[in-house]
Amino acid sequence: MTSLNTLNNHKSKKIRVGRGIGSGKGKTSGRGVKGQKSRSGVAIKSFEGGQMPLYRRLPKRGFNPINKKDVGVINLGDLQKLIDAKKISADAKININTLKKSKVFRKSINKFKVLSNGEFNLKIDIEADYSSKTAKDKIEKAGGQITVKNHS
Repeated sequence: MTSLNTLNNHKSKKIRVGRGIGSGKGKTSGRGVKGQKSRSGVAIKSFEGGQMPLYRRLPKRGFNPINKKDVGVINLGDLQKLIDAKKISADAKININTLKKSKVFRKSINKFKVLSNGEFNLKIDIEADYSSKTAKDKIEKAGGQITVKNHS
């Protein structure tokens, strides 16, 4: 059994390079002979021995935001055309699910905004995530109503 006073506080000596032939690391200090790597202050950064470096193997990212919000945009004129073409019903409440089912938006879009471009004169009930003021005014002027969800 060992006691605390018999434990060995063994600390290995740091190798001092360039301190003569007897040290084992004298003359060239373990750097070999000549060449760029034997000089001081030189490092070949990201060189992987001829293998394609990691920074070139990975795809470019650019300035694409990682957490971008996919917000679909629909104009009132487009809504009018969809209702006229009987793709969506003006009687039912129009929301994101209705527009996804009628293939107006792809599945990855989770929010949408109503904009006021185009002619519009139908009484509809719509539930959107965002809306422009003029789109809201046009819908209410035509006798419909729009519900804008609150987002923090």
